[in-house]
Amino acid sequence: MSLTLSDVKRIANLAQLDMIDAHAEIALTELNGIFALAEQMRAVDTTGVEPLSQPLAAILPLPLRLREDVVSEEDRRADYQAPAPKAQDGLYLVPKVIE
Repeated sequence: MSLTLSDVKRIANLAQLDMIDAHAEIALTELNGIFALAEQMRAVDTTGVEPLSQPLAAILPLPLRLREDVVSEEDRRADYQAPAPKAQDGLYLVPKVIE
């Protein structure tokens, strides 16, 4: 995919940016460079390559250090809502401020 100068100007207009032609030319070159890199990456055959959990996993055999997904604190909602002026069904009730 390759952009044209009119594409860059249209994108700048959609983003509500005031862009002079010199800056649009620079942006065009940089964006086309990014798209060229993406095309190179897309061309690489990744068949049979396992996805990495993190970038360091490619060079170091690191185990995942994730904690177990268990509840570690007690439910204290009632304690937190006790001093509230109004609460109902676990929600704080506040006066309407927008009409």
